[in-house]
Amino acid sequence: MTETGVRIPSSEVGLRLLQSEWSRLGMTGWIEWLPEAQGLAQPGLTTGARGWMPDFDTLEIARNRGWDVHVDDNDLEREIWLTLLHSPVPVVFPSAAELVSSVRIRRNIARNAVRTMLNFNTTAVERPDDCWTYSEDTGFILKPGCDLIESLIKASQPPPGGVVYSFSCYRASEYVVLLSIAQEARVSHPALYARLQKQWHTHAVASRRFHDVFMEELGTVEQPLPMHYYVPGDRVWFRNPDTVSDEVEGFEGSWVVYLGGGLFANFWKRDRPFDVLGKCLEIYHWRHGTYRDAKGELLMDENVVERLVAETRADPKSCAEIFERMHRMRDPLDVYADGGCMDATREYPKFILPPHSTMIQDLDALEW
Repeated sequence: MTETGVRIPSSEVGLRLLQSEWSRLGMTGWIEWLPEAQGLAQPGLTTGARGWMPDFDTLEIARNRGWDVHVDDNDLEREIWLTLLHSPVPVVFPSAAELVSSVRIRRNIARNAVRTMLNFNTTAVERPDDCWTYSEDTGFILKPGCDLIESLIKASQPPPGGVVYSFSCYRASEYVVLLSIAQEARVSHPALYARLQKQWHTHAVASRRFHDVFMEELGTVEQPLPMHYYVPGDRVWFRNPDTVSDEVEGFEGSWVVYLGGGLFANFWKRDRPFDVLGKCLEIYHWRHGTYRDAKGELLMDENVVERLVAETRADPKSCAEIFERMHRMRDPLDVYADGGCMDATREYPKFILPPHSTMIQDLDALEW
């Protein structure tokens, strides 16, 4: 096995599909076929293309190549393909079609994440009432006749001046991922889209159930991914390593989506995405924004956090010291030692095409 992380069954039809995609994007000169391993084809990168991501650091590839990944879908797909093909951990796809579909879903996730704008609130119960209804037993479900994709967009992507609804960052990430899977399923696996529609008309899938049905995780705490290895469309967690501020509900860490181009989604201020430095500074200063109200409840003053982040950015010495403290791999859960806020793993959607997808069966097997 080589360090390149993508494997697919060898098939003339599948290989033609990949070659067509790469030709469309002008990428054929960056890709080479490596020797088969255990009967699987290995599309890899040329030495020159691998050199664009030294030590698997993918954060600067778009800037260095002159790609406008936040505007141009082709540039975004180029970044997805190159970073995916350079995965430090082998990932086996059951077909070339599934690999191409995965790239499209990642593109959808990045685009939907940057359009998402919400109010941060871990307890408020609100969605557009023309298409959503709520009960404690079901969570938010669709009203009869409402379309899943349209309803998710209404809830999470307000037009300028529109109503902004309250979410936690974890629920926000679920809506972004679900919407992106649904958009691909409607085109490439209509039976799955119908099943998703049926599910959200009866019972929302959230939290651990959502992860188990829809998500894969790459890397482990014991064998972490390189700190700056990201593929656009990754769901990423930044941990809060402070033992006091992480007791504030919703501030145990921050769930975001990698947009490509070195930036991470900001669901609360979509025109101000984060870079790694910005995320590290924000989470560090949560400890200074923590306070107790008159009832003794632990809360967060985000205005204080924002002010302190701006002050830190203006002080190169302080900025470097805080970044060094936070820009470390996180400790294991329940451990608070010398770890920072950087996570060891990345999450991305499972396969969605028949016959390899298990999403329908997994939804059918859920118990409530």
